Amino acid sequence: MLNKFIGESAFKLAGWTYHVEPDVLEKKQVIVGFEHTSMMDAVLSLALFNIYNIKIHTLIKKELFKGPFKPLLNAIGGIPVDRKANKDIVSQMAEHFANNAEFNLVIAPEATRAKRGEARKPIRTGFWHIAKAAGVPIVLMYANSKTKQGGIFGKIYPTELDHDLALLKKLYKENTGLDIIIPESKN
Repeated sequence: MLNKFIGESAFKLAGWTYHVEPDVLEKKQVIVGFEHTSMMDAVLSLALFNIYNIKIHTLIKKELFKGPFKPLLNAIGGIPVDRKANKDIVSQMAEHFANNAEFNLVIAPEATRAKRGEARKPIRTGFWHIAKAAGVPIVLMYANSKTKQGGIFGKIYPTELDHDLALLKKLYKENTGLDIIIPESKN
């Protein structure tokens, strides 16, 4: 009850509203969030997960797991990632899904934020590869800073990369007004 109150208060203080489509969430899923424009998106995402009592995990660069940040990052479900190591993150995450009855991996794909004056780049597709390898759906979350609305509105089950990315682009545009930039087809 307290988590829900804190989460709802965060939205109210920020002047945002949220909506979650019923029956979208499952016990295992990759939750992907667009548009990632500021740290406020992360704060409101955590608030939303508190409201719905969803325990999440997220990939965070290992360098941040030091000193006073380590307990906080562990508490919010952080999984340290060595981005310089030549490890297969996709297989590691698929193992986490296989070894847990419930597992929610939240990813805000890189390249959704651009520095002032820079053009946005196509999204990174690691989230899709993780969901495909784990056999779990990709749940669609959004934060639209222009409308100050956020939430969870749908899901897809990964089939073929180019098809699914085009579908994500279409669903985000139709349901949230957000225009995500997808990589060019490799076919």
